[in-house]
Amino acid sequence: MFIHYRTQGIVLKKENRGESDQLFTVFTKDFGKLEILGKGIRKITSKLRAGIEIFYLSEIEFVQGKNQKILTDAISIKKFKKIRRDLSKLKIAYKISEVLSKLIRGEEKDEKIWSLLKDTLEKLENYQFKIDNLKLIYYYFFWNLISFLGYKPQLYFCLLCGRKLKPKKLYFSKEGGILCESCFKKKKEGILITPEVVKILREILNQNWEILKKLKIEKEHFKWLKKVSNIYFQKILENQ
Repeated sequence: MFIHYRTQGIVLKKENRGESDQLFTVFTKDFGKLEILGKGIRKITSKLRAGIEIFYLSEIEFVQGKNQKILTDAISIKKFKKIRRDLSKLKIAYKISEVLSKLIRGEEKDEKIWSLLKDTLEKLENYQFKIDNLKLIYYYFFWNLISFLGYKPQLYFCLLCGRKLKPKKLYFSKEGGILCESCFKKKKEGILITPEVVKILREILNQNWEILKKLKIEKEHFKWLKKVSNIYFQKILENQ
């Protein structure tokens, strides 16, 4: 006899399997990241297809089969329609899905990450930003996710000498924090980062969204955020 498990989940990815099945990657409230097979879900007659789709928040039910979790019920709670209709928002949703899928390997409940994912998609759904500023929502998710996973960078004191950072020439080290200029010259590793970008990162990790959305963030700042985020992301993947 199969045990039926029920939880809420956000669909991160789907892949076609066989003639009519789909494999869903879902981050769930109670079990963490799961892969669940929707048997026959691509058929027009399937009762499940209306309740589960990529970037849906759904209530799902599944059983553990011999080799695979099998979807038995799905009811959509929120479809995030504004994300799905806006290409710029959709691209960011896919980036969020990609980084979460790569950094979360096993099945483990994590209430902080669940709340972060749900909250980030709500922000992406509801806030009306210019295209560049929409990227801030992705960086908000990325830096808080890696912080929850134990990779929070040191942004207030030099990573090497431990002295309090001053708003001068600063460098981001892929080892996980900021270097002052003198330590950068000794270590010879890191990339230049402006004090303004360090401030943005601090507010992101403090989860000061009300302050963040009011900051005047220039295109140049987003270039630095992208560079620093990519370097640190690759380092974390190497460590894993």
